[in-house]
Amino acid sequence: MKATTAVICLIGVAAALSMGCTAKKKWETGLADVNTRVDGIQSTVEQQGEEIDGLRSMGDKLGRDVQGAASTATKAESTAGQALSRANEAYDRAAGKVLWKTMLTNRECVFDLDRTEIKPDGARALEGLVSRITGLGKLVFIEIQGHTDATGNPAYNKALGLKRAEAVRDFLHEKGVPLNLMSVISYGESRPIADNSTRAGRSANRRVEVLVLE
Repeated sequence: MKATTAVICLIGVAAALSMGCTAKKKWETGLADVNTRVDGIQSTVEQQGEEIDGLRSMGDKLGRDVQGAASTATKAESTAGQALSRANEAYDRAAGKVLWKTMLTNRECVFDLDRTEIKPDGARALEGLVSRITGLGKLVFIEIQGHTDATGNPAYNKALGLKRAEAVRDFLHEKGVPLNLMSVISYGESRPIADNSTRAGRSANRRVEVLVLE
């Protein structure tokens, strides 16, 4: 009887040890799975961190590019402002030597709408200008400025203003004024002297101004 009991006890101990080993193996397997998952999560976090660092680097570069563009724009504005200042100074110096300025508008019937031909009344006004210039008895320089109203495209108006100024230059040359003493420039619609919203104002803005300079 005692022997049987001892055998039973041994069987029980063996079973307990066997169950314990099985539980340990399951625990170790579960722990390995958890470690694997942790490693995967850590790898993902590290990858995302690298991506964030890359985005941050791109953002820094973009910021530097924007700052560089702003600096370039500031320099360009400064250069343009200096050029404009020099041009204004040159104009002021020239304006100080102006003997007189003649303005030929549609009141003298110089130009019709969208036309460059000089009409008879305009020709008479220019002939008077030639007589006045030759009567000075000295060498003068003539600047001929073309202007238009604001009807139409600005680029077209500038070209039209130039053609009107050239028509006046050619007329004066035919009357004996040397070409090398004349220059032409067009301001198009940029320098109105009257309201472009009215018919009378647009007519006044279609003009040629002649500056006689020493």
